Amino acid sequence: MATGVTSPRRSVTGVRRSPTPVPSTPRVESVVAGAKPLPRMFFARPVLTVARECIGKVIVRRTPEGVTAGRIVEAEAYRGPEDLAAHSAHGRRTSRTEVMFGPAGHAYVFLIYGLHCHFNLVAGRAGEPHAVLIRAVEPLIGAQLMATRRGMPPERVELTNGPGKLCEALAITRSEYGVDLCAGDPLCVVDGPAPARVARSPRIGVDYAGQWALRPWRFIDPTSLYVSATPRKKKLA
Repeated sequence: MATGVTSPRRSVTGVRRSPTPVPSTPRVESVVAGAKPLPRMFFARPVLTVARECIGKVIVRRTPEGVTAGRIVEAEAYRGPEDLAAHSAHGRRTSRTEVMFGPAGHAYVFLIYGLHCHFNLVAGRAGEPHAVLIRAVEPLIGAQLMATRRGMPPERVELTNGPGKLCEALAITRSEYGVDLCAGDPLCVVDGPAPARVARSPRIGVDYAGQWALRPWRFIDPTSLYVSATPRKKKLA
């Protein structure tokens, strides 16, 4: 991303703040280049812990077109088989969900509505079908390449403020299903350049899951405008 591009910020209450400049390209690239992929032990923990602590971490994606990277600012935990919002609810084990039952630290990528890919981090112990859905990132490296893929200016928050959007921007497809995120290439997660603030709220779009939809298992950086939606309280009908 070119030096001088700014990162929109907002307060916990949703009031827009003045954009805060992101670190210069050389600084960000040096942080990413010098960072090792997160170890498997990071992912092999309770899924709520992984979901919370992945806020502020950085997804690095390498393709022949170039390197792109985004800081995670929104994530949701899914804890099957008891979690009725999870794809693995009731222990459902199919070719689609199989990677969630394997070792932690792999990518679970699925297609939604036959159009958009969603990227998840497999968490927990082997045999526990748990995953963390990455819902939004802040561009750090390669914003222009992301913009070309998305067909919009690089400063638009719509570039990566949703799970399908970030997958398109980072060129994450079903081909990345099962990729070992601890191996380094072509897709990995590394430590971020600075600690992140974290807030939580109920998950989005899982009202069909009844009481499980009320669980505050969505974690966000409340200062980032790239978060897909302002947290709101859910009430029982």
